[in-house]
Amino acid sequence: MTVPAFSPPVWGLIFAVSATLVLWLVSLRPRDVSIVDMFWGPGIAGVVDIAAWLGHAGGPRASAVLFLVNLWALRLAGHIWARHKGEDHRYADMRTRFGSSWWWISLPQVFLLQAILIWFVPASLVTAVLFSHRPMGWLDYLGIGMAAGGLMFEALADFQLAAFRADPANQRKVMQRGLWSWSRHPNYFGEAVMWWGYFAIGFAASHMWWLILSPLLVTFLLLQVSGVALMEHKIEHRRPGYGEYQRRVSTFLPWPPRDS
Repeated sequence: MTVPAFSPPVWGLIFAVSATLVLWLVSLRPRDVSIVDMFWGPGIAGVVDIAAWLGHAGGPRASAVLFLVNLWALRLAGHIWARHKGEDHRYADMRTRFGSSWWWISLPQVFLLQAILIWFVPASLVTAVLFSHRPMGWLDYLGIGMAAGGLMFEALADFQLAAFRADPANQRKVMQRGLWSWSRHPNYFGEAVMWWGYFAIGFAASHMWWLILSPLLVTFLLLQVSGVALMEHKIEHRRPGYGEYQRRVSTFLPWPPRDS
């Protein structure tokens, strides 16, 4: 019996679904759905790596894409693992709401949904490595610069916040130093810039306009679903002074703070 000759994107989907199914099974015993978040970066990198391997990708475009996405994945996974202190409150709230049914509801609502996103979000990257044989142009270099700059911006913002939180004197205080003095969510801004850079690379390689759906989806998720909207919800009650911080500092785009 021969192995079906699926295309690289199909193998990427098989990988994403299979891995999240395993993670779902692993999550049942410790009752911790949060472990799926650690797989977000490595999962996306895995989809791109599979496409590059099966598509025999080579050349500077593929090398740049693979270096950046794997570096991002390792950093993000390490960052999420380091701050992991049990099940995230989002999932804990769902566990309370769904009660004894949560163990199986979490499979489609969290794990399989994550698998689909892990497969679709890196569409620009998969396209870039599959079309890696085409000559590079100015849009490739712009995209690489945006992706690298966004990655560094996000990493610096996370580092600044981690250092702030590590100081016991800052408990319940509002972080408003460094990048956080110009944006309330500079890490999410950096993430968005990175994905728009990846779109530029993918479009430069393929001229496929539909790839814009990837950064649009990421930006929407960051602003309205799992990022800004979620973090801003009720945070004023947990951190005194956040209301004043909201009035002075831009929500997303870095901008000089307004006078008090």
